[in-house]
Amino acid sequence: MFKKLLATLLCVVAATGPLSAGEMDDVKLLATKAGANVYMLTGAGGNIGLLVTEKGLLLVDDQFQPLAEKIEAAMQEINNNELKYVVNTHFHGDHTGSNSYFARQAPIFAHKNVRARLKAEEDSDIYRLPVVTYQEGATIYLDNEEVQLLHLPAGHTDGDTVVYFKQANVLHTGDLFFELGFPYIDLDSGGSVKGYLTNVKQLISQMPDDVVIIPGHGKLTNKAAYIAYAEMIEFSINRVTKALNEGKSQQDILALGIGEKYQDQAWAFISEERWLKTLVRDLK
Repeated sequence: MFKKLLATLLCVVAATGPLSAGEMDDVKLLATKAGANVYMLTGAGGNIGLLVTEKGLLLVDDQFQPLAEKIEAAMQEINNNELKYVVNTHFHGDHTGSNSYFARQAPIFAHKNVRARLKAEEDSDIYRLPVVTYQEGATIYLDNEEVQLLHLPAGHTDGDTVVYFKQANVLHTGDLFFELGFPYIDLDSGGSVKGYLTNVKQLISQMPDDVVIIPGHGKLTNKAAYIAYAEMIEFSINRVTKALNEGKSQQDILALGIGEKYQDQAWAFISEERWLKTLVRDLK
């Protein structure tokens, strides 16, 4: 099951990295400072967040297993202090693939559904499993930073966590933000189109206007871009809901398309057709 998931999720990195595990050798981990002592690391798969303090490091997500040593080297290049904590924003393999490597150094925190889903995989490795789980969230205090973990239900999956570095004013959304364009909503793992939009709107309402955002995929960004993202999702939901209420079939809706305003939101993993099919499946 995990191998199948890995093969699927490798497509997620089509816009930013290699498409096959064999090409992982060529991946380079690049660090971008998000604010104060928080960095974004990009390579292949979901964006990584890194908190650097004198009392240790905190890692948010860890991409694919073949990249573990490269991730560690990139961290040490910034600061070689001890890794204290790892947080998983959800269970997908492009965010948890290096868990088994980093679990030998630090405890992994995640929503309880992340542990359950990882444990259920056919080739489950006990070291990949979070050892600290929660229902609604948790707070980690590391040096002078307050790291707030908040679970938002039925969005990208049923185990999503966003991570807010309060002093640095940096938010890691996990896959509740695809800065690249249309979102991937995993309906087979507890995701929901309307739930996803509700969660995005909640975060927008809670976050300061000058918050720096590390999205699950894409470049470092801001609240204005997140608002535009929410508007795109809401437009999509309203357009497909109206078409379904008028009795239109999936084929009719695909022919109608998303409309000129958001055609450019298609990207390598989520085409316009795939986004519309997700909407139809969840909304009808």
